[in-house]
Amino acid sequence: MTAILMVVAAALTLPTVSTAGKVRIAALPANTRAMWLWGDDPATEVVDWAAANGVSEIFVYVSPSVRTNGDLARLQTMRMRADARRIKLSALGGDSSWVTDHKAALAWQTTVLRLNLFAGIHLDVEPYLTDGWSGSLETTQRSFLALLDKMRTASTVPLEADVPFWYGEYRFGKANFADEVLKRVSAVTVMSYRDTATGPNSIVEVSRDWLGRGAAAGKRVRLGAETVPLPDCTHCTFHEEGATRLRAELAKVDAATRSAPAFGGIGIHRYGTWRALPA
Repeated sequence: MTAILMVVAAALTLPTVSTAGKVRIAALPANTRAMWLWGDDPATEVVDWAAANGVSEIFVYVSPSVRTNGDLARLQTMRMRADARRIKLSALGGDSSWVTDHKAALAWQTTVLRLNLFAGIHLDVEPYLTDGWSGSLETTQRSFLALLDKMRTASTVPLEADVPFWYGEYRFGKANFADEVLKRVSAVTVMSYRDTATGPNSIVEVSRDWLGRGAAAGKRVRLGAETVPLPDCTHCTFHEEGATRLRAELAKVDAATRSAPAFGGIGIHRYGTWRALPA
């Protein structure tokens, strides 16, 4: 099983070249897709649908109580079927409380790593959802970065983080906050939730800052598309536009990022609502 996973990981990553200390990367191929899976949907159903829709990586939510809640068998089945379909699985987890509760975050990570089912850690921790972001910004930033440091050090697999597109607007001391986050992870997935590919306030436009920073750092930057209904931000999701429009716009994103070396494909949030989109 380990050997198969190594082959899958190699197939999903283009070679990088180091020149004079700088890592050079190239945009991943068009149609490179990932998706979030937050629910406890049946393993066979999820993997078969992912394969049919060109998904090469699934961010699979893993509960902190996975060893006692009866979900382990489903995850083991998912890994077996994903290996057969050459689909990579990364463990998805996170809570805004982890910004300060590092012990809980590290305990979750330890549990995940001991399962030996995942090729990566996909972290969804959003410090701006805590009171500290508005009340004690620098302290909150420092605690979040310390969390990333600890998780990276403790991890035996790559650590990737979900990030909003606007982190680059914030400073951390004399540094840029987005750069400080990028230093501590293997890659990022930008929550570039818009329902148009290009033009003003589009997926590509709001992601330009991260794509530039990723290229400079030699780190992959995946872009995100939303399918969950968002009544307060209908232009942030494809829920109203449907599956045909989603495919068309994401193809435009692929075309527009051919000259963006850090482009790491597109992640679709999330399985249940993506699958339920009308044609």
